[in-house]
Amino acid sequence: MMAHEPLVHLATVSLVFTFGAGIVSRNAGRPTLCAISVSLAVLPVAFAMFVHAASDDGERLHTEFFTLEALLLITVGLMSLASARHLYGASVEHLTAKHDLGKLARFDPLTGLPNRLLLRESFQAKLKSAHATSQLAIHYLDLDGFKAINDQYGHPVGDRMLVEVADRLASAIRTQDVAARLGGDEFLLIQSHVHHADQAELLARRVIRQLSEPYVIDGVAMRISVSIGIALTPEHGLDMERLMGCADAALYRSKAKGKAQVQFCGPEDVQDEGRAVA
Repeated sequence: MMAHEPLVHLATVSLVFTFGAGIVSRNAGRPTLCAISVSLAVLPVAFAMFVHAASDDGERLHTEFFTLEALLLITVGLMSLASARHLYGASVEHLTAKHDLGKLARFDPLTGLPNRLLLRESFQAKLKSAHATSQLAIHYLDLDGFKAINDQYGHPVGDRMLVEVADRLASAIRTQDVAARLGGDEFLLIQSHVHHADQAELLARRVIRQLSEPYVIDGVAMRISVSIGIALTPEHGLDMERLMGCADAALYRSKAKGKAQVQFCGPEDVQDEGRAVA
C-alpha cells in the first residue's frame, strides 16, 4: 500500500469493498461479528494510509492521494455497516411478523389462550400419549350471567372480565392440561391423566369455585358463575368434534338445572350428538 502504484491501490480498495459486501451478506444476522470483521478489514489499512500520507515524499499530490484513499476505505466500511444494520432490522422485522402471525393463528388475541386450531393439535398429541389406564376429560364451559354484565357495563368491561376468567382458568389447571377459548364466553379444558370420573368432577368444581369469586373492575364488584359439561375418552369417543358435541349437550343439561352446575355426558347426549352429525 505504500508503493505509488495506482493499480495496486485500486485492487486493494476493491478487495476490501468485496470483503465488506461478503461479510454483510453472510453475517448481517450477527451484527456484532459483522462490525468487528469490517472494522478489522478497513481500519488498519486506512490508518496505514493516513500515516503514509503524513510522511515526507516528493511525489506530487502524495498527501492528498493517500488521504483520499483512506477516506474512501472508511466510507466503504461505513456503507457496509449501514447495509448490515438495514438487513438485520429487516430480518428481525420479518421474523417478528412471522412469529406474530403464527401466534395469531393458534392463540386467542384477547385472552392469549389457545384457540380451536391449537386445541385440536393439543388434543391429538395428548390422545397419542395417553396411557391405556388413563383418560382425557373434555370440559365444555359457558359463563352464567356474562351477557348481563356485557349489556350493563359495555364490551370493554366484558373483555376485561374474559381476560380475568382466562387467568383464573390457567391457574386452576395443571401444566399438562390445556385451557382454550372457543369464542364469546365459551371455554374448553382438556384434562389429561384422568383415572376416574371423580377427578374430572373435582377439577370442574374447583373451576366453578374460582370463577364464581367476585371480579373487581374499575372499583365495581361483579359476579358470574360457570356451567360445565364433561365428556371422557374413550367412553364417549375419540374424535374431538364428537367429544365436544357430547360435552356441549351435557353443558345444556347443566344450565337447565341452574347456575354453577356440572353434568357428565350421558347415553342420551351421545345419541343426540349422533343424530346431529347424521
